[in-house]
Amino acid sequence: MLGSDCLEPILYRVVRPIINILFKFFYQPTYLGLENIPKEGSVVLAGNHTNNFDCLLLISSTKRTIHFLAKDELLKGPKKVIFKNMGIIPVNRRIHDKEALIKAKKVLSQNQVIGIFPEGTFSKVKGQLLPFKIGAVKMAHDTNAKLVPFMITGTYKLLRKNITITFYPPYNVADDLGLENDKLRDFLQKELDGKKE
Repeated sequence: MLGSDCLEPILYRVVRPIINILFKFFYQPTYLGLENIPKEGSVVLAGNHTNNFDCLLLISSTKRTIHFLAKDELLKGPKKVIFKNMGIIPVNRRIHDKEALIKAKKVLSQNQVIGIFPEGTFSKVKGQLLPFKIGAVKMAHDTNAKLVPFMITGTYKLLRKNITITFYPPYNVADDLGLENDKLRDFLQKELDGKKE
């Protein structure tokens, strides 16, 4: 079975090694804290969004299959076949998309990995995170998945070691989701501020 309901999307398994080789050659990323990504069990990877290449950076960070929550526009037209078979879970950003959350929880309930950018889009102010949508902490809480924050810094420049992704220790989300969402954003903002110093 293909698509976002498939735990190991065929296309993902095929292209991941290619992405890994090409991405690391052309962008030479630095990976910090890879040991913080659990090798098994349900995991939500949640962090800042800087560029369309961020998904490729995450894919190259772990051998585990990452099911990304992404805008539903990616699953329209000819590109639908590609993105659907990469395990993407489409999100309708024009509404409070409960269906996307249900699908993500289904993936997590089967000890898989979700990748999400809680900002929902790119911040237009460099170094300043947008408000976080609550989906990341909610799905982690509701499925008892480990939440692993990550921070992307630098820029994507060909053949230059200029982009870094840092993964922080996994933790369980507490019951106060509003507070947990604020804590996640505040933590990453402080980390981002620290890297600018």
